[in-house]
Amino acid sequence: MYSRWIKRLLDIIGGLTGLVLSTPLLLIVGILNRIFMGRPILFRQQRPGINGQSFTCLKFRTMTNKRDENNQLLSDRERMVPLGTFLRRTSLDELPQFWNIVRGDLSFIGPRPLLKEYLPYYTPQEQRRHALRPGLTGWAQIHGRNNLPFDERLKMDVWYVDHLSWHLDLRILLATIRLVFTSRGTDLVSYLPLHEQRRLESKLPNVQAGHEQNHRQAIAE
Repeated sequence: MYSRWIKRLLDIIGGLTGLVLSTPLLLIVGILNRIFMGRPILFRQQRPGINGQSFTCLKFRTMTNKRDENNQLLSDRERMVPLGTFLRRTSLDELPQFWNIVRGDLSFIGPRPLLKEYLPYYTPQEQRRHALRPGLTGWAQIHGRNNLPFDERLKMDVWYVDHLSWHLDLRILLATIRLVFTSRGTDLVSYLPLHEQRRLESKLPNVQAGHEQNHRQAIAE
């Protein structure tokens, strides 16, 4: 009953309350973004939601659109501005996601929505993270956030799906509030995106097999 009805009702009430209470902050951050980063104020990106269905995830921009001489975007670190760093550390960049919660794209608690490009690279077990609405925060976020390797993060997402309850959600919510004030796990990370990691891993057996075959041929010769 909680997962089917009560959780969604709490999301609607909490999302609407969050939008109303954060209106002054939304306006201030929007104006600062316009001054320091220009247009657009919001970052919009398609992310897979419940059952893998795409939705437009909203955030305040934290980076500029600076490009190099070949018109290629610079690295994330080169495009990050002090305002963007502050928004990430305080999680203020995610305030527009209250609207995603009201719309039903997100829940307050659930597996974080990752990139669409990752979908073909999930194992059948990892695909189960899409059995629920993605969340503004989740079990993996209170255990390391961006500092967690993808494999660990996905395991925790599936664990949450299997253990969903009101007291687990309350525990995650309280832990998230503490984390917001410590800024843990908000730094930019330099590991490869999941789809590139999995592509590389899929090639390793073939590379290793080739090395072993060359080694056997060398011994035979």
